[in-house]
Amino acid sequence: MSFFNQIIQYLILTGIAISAILVIKSKDLFASVIYLAATSLMLAVEFYILQAPDVAIAEAVVGAGMSTAIYIIAIHKTNRFER
Repeated sequence: MSFFNQIIQYLILTGIAISAILVIKSKDLFASVIYLAATSLMLAVEFYILQAPDVAIAEAVVGAGMSTAIYIIAIHKTNRFER
């Protein structure tokens, strides 16, 4: 693995950790869902870098796509902000 790939991997893993912390700390549920989608997309990129494209596609579709849509529909029917 080249030095450039290692730097990219460290940046993606740092981004995953930061967005996961933002999911937990956010009081706005819609923002939490967006951070969760970002976490899932970065995880899909990490899987692709690790040469697992089938897992990356599944993570992108299910993790970032479908679950985000379901969460947004659920938030639309309830309160957006946590007390």
